[in-house]
Amino acid sequence: MTTQTTTQTTTRTTTQTRSLSLLTPSGRLTLGSYLGALRPMTQRQDDAFYGISDLHAMTTEHDPRLLREYADETAILFLAVGLDRATLFRQSHVPAHAQLAYLLECVATTGELNRMIQFKEKGRGVDSTRVSLFTYPALMAADILLYRPAQVPVGADQKQHVELTRDLAMRFNRRYGEVFTVPEVVTASDATARVMDLLHPDRKMSKSADEAGSIYLLDPADVVRKKVARAVTDSDTGPDAVRRSPDKPGVTNLLDILEALGGSAEGIDTYGALKRAVTDAVVATLEPIQKRYADLAADAVHVTQVYADGAARCREVTAPVLAAATTAIGL
Repeated sequence: MTTQTTTQTTTRTTTQTRSLSLLTPSGRLTLGSYLGALRPMTQRQDDAFYGISDLHAMTTEHDPRLLREYADETAILFLAVGLDRATLFRQSHVPAHAQLAYLLECVATTGELNRMIQFKEKGRGVDSTRVSLFTYPALMAADILLYRPAQVPVGADQKQHVELTRDLAMRFNRRYGEVFTVPEVVTASDATARVMDLLHPDRKMSKSADEAGSIYLLDPADVVRKKVARAVTDSDTGPDAVRRSPDKPGVTNLLDILEALGGSAEGIDTYGALKRAVTDAVVATLEPIQKRYADLAADAVHVTQVYADGAARCREVTAPVLAAATTAIGL
């Protein structure tokens, strides 16, 4: 989830441009995570709140040890990629997120939540589904509304959640008083966000699905080389084989990765050469991130302090919104 505000002056919004994004630690961050989320985040750090949505990672079956491991790794990677001016926080360390989520559950309906795509895909028709999977759109709405953004740029997969956020905010304001800024939905460009799986280029590179088809940000150079070498291409051998085309998803994906990392396919006419160029570009991008990660991992006190300071700042910013909602609803 990524949100960004524009300058707007009302009694319920700040007058600053605000960026907000939360990443769920459901797996290890990938090259797709970097190009689609982390790198754009580094370019928007003034009045920016970037969080690790660990509560969202609990909506389906999870291993507590892995949840902590993935959250810790994500926390360090936020800093390793250069997010040193933004406010960084863990969602679970800012109680207002869960508290406002319950108030929003009190204005949401079962019909609305039943239509949410995540519940349709993961929960409907299953013998046993966690209640949190059904109600988590209210938590996502709280994540947004607490920071009073005016605009929410989203890709197609998140548009439904922001539309529900708007509905809940308007319903709450209408019934209990003007508390929330109703964010506008802005279609986000996700050209660089759609880094596809190397082995299954019909689906996005995933944090938690196919390990062999995903390049993780902490993959060593030799692992990156093996994964790219095994990437799916096709049987073309002609002089124009290296080109983008709907019927060449694997080749198109490699070209997208290469260009997103600043490389060029000019003069490349074989798949072997293309894969070598992609490998070099990926390794050159990941090496400084991994070096910085190692330095930060060795300084746990610093990382802990950054996130403690971030959580304190978030509590300060969200407290007035939660207080206004709590009073308005009658508590």
